[in-house]
Amino acid sequence: MKKCITWVSLAITGMLFSCNDDKLNAITIVDSAFQTGTDGWTAQFSEYSTATDSVSLEMQAGRARLPIGLDTTKYAFRIQGHNRSDDMFMYLKKKVTGFVPNQNYSVTFEMDLGTQYPENSLGAGGSPGSSVYLKAGAVATEPNRKLEDGTYHFTLDKGQQSEAGKDAVLLGNVSNGADQEIYKLVRRSNLDKPINIKANAQGEIWLFVGSDSGFEGLTVLYYDHIRATIIEQPIE
Repeated sequence: MKKCITWVSLAITGMLFSCNDDKLNAITIVDSAFQTGTDGWTAQFSEYSTATDSVSLEMQAGRARLPIGLDTTKYAFRIQGHNRSDDMFMYLKKKVTGFVPNQNYSVTFEMDLGTQYPENSLGAGGSPGSSVYLKAGAVATEPNRKLEDGTYHFTLDKGQQSEAGKDAVLLGNVSNGADQEIYKLVRRSNLDKPINIKANAQGEIWLFVGSDSGFEGLTVLYYDHIRATIIEQPIE
């Protein structure tokens, strides 16, 4: 039986092609560590009212060094926001191209997140650690926000806080796994529950990761490493 594996590497995005007789399945790996840039990821915020003073929301996002307690010589994608709506969604998104138009794919995420919030910490409305939920999605249309009745809403179905949605899986919460407020790197993934998605007519897939907050306070997170594995589904 003929078998072959060919590896093609382009910057930090790779494609693995595995051959088994007449079947050809492609694996695309998006591996973003943010050491030299944002790698095409952009940040956005939703689920908040325009009636709220924007200064009080404390929304910030961008590449920054990891905080004290972690390796401060390395960079991450830092995002923060003060949840005054009891439901703020802070997310990163990235478009990946070069897929077969309208082909089915499965997507898994592995993320290393810098977070300082203990599991059982207490705060207004909920815990800064266990009431802020990490989610990820892979979709054919760009994740965005829309303004309706004075509130910015996420355009996809991410679910509500601890619940997954049609367009997003729940990866857990943002607690640091410690019993004190100290920055730790924690890993979250959906390796046991891949996302099934069909690439759009242009051969594109949009990835997004974000935090859905039930804690009515300031959340600061560092996305240290985001790895997405996108596997073409075999043709039956």
